[in-house]
Amino acid sequence: MSGTVVEAVRGKAAAAQLLSFSGLFAVYKAKGCTSAAALNRLRAKLLAEAGMPKLSRRKKNKMLKIGHGGILDSSAAGVLVVGIGKGTKMLSSLLAGSKKYTAVGELGKATDTFDSTGKVTEEKPYDWITKEDLENVLQKFTGSIMQVPPIYCALKRDGQRLSTLVKKGEVVEAKPARQVMVYSLTLRSFKPPFFTLDVECGGGFYVRSLVNDIGKELSSCATVLELTRTKQGPFTLEEHILYEDKWTIDEVARSLECCMPLLQEEPPCKKLKMELSEECAMNSEDK
Repeated sequence: MSGTVVEAVRGKAAAAQLLSFSGLFAVYKAKGCTSAAALNRLRAKLLAEAGMPKLSRRKKNKMLKIGHGGILDSSAAGVLVVGIGKGTKMLSSLLAGSKKYTAVGELGKATDTFDSTGKVTEEKPYDWITKEDLENVLQKFTGSIMQVPPIYCALKRDGQRLSTLVKKGEVVEAKPARQVMVYSLTLRSFKPPFFTLDVECGGGFYVRSLVNDIGKELSSCATVLELTRTKQGPFTLEEHILYEDKWTIDEVARSLECCMPLLQEEPPCKKLKMELSEECAMNSEDK
């Protein structure tokens, strides 16, 4: 059998295997890359390996159904849960479940986006703030709290994202405060003006808003410098996650097989009675 024929047979087998996939797995989304871009890159790599790289974008999306379980800011890194095939229908359950983040904040500075990508809108002194002050404030943001989402976000008005409208120069009012859940909030380190938080929260929660609100509560201001999602569902940065060098058909197959029992063992999601329709799991764009 010639080499060309062997390659064709292998290509057909790889394509058949890829199109048979159904389930959930997780990938690492790098900082500076949108969730949509990470998903598109993953899809392109898998289709290219299966010998189907020349399809139009519309045909690629239709042929290989794939989605992510919760948007991760382009300035953030970490766990991005991916649904493939019929697994995309399982993504919505992850939105209401808990997630864990590590956030590095900076006191004395506020930006319009509530993170380091935005324009500085305010600067205030912070010299008097102690570690004890910060730890005391954190207690006010634990449990069921009311939170106003940032204007630069994926929430929509008239079918368009608020962040898109703001970038167009339109006047955008913040969405009303809504109930969110913070299961745990701890101070990992405090080296003024910088502080590091570990957060476990429910669906619809914005760590950027949390840090901004903490700054105000301290009679100063604060913004997010770095944000990493460390866990979503059974998927963590330490295990059960595929980094980009592992975005292959064989590695996805192994991950799907490995993660199936984990999903069955995962305890029921900590659900909140709130509107989550604005945060669509399978949206192909990012904040």
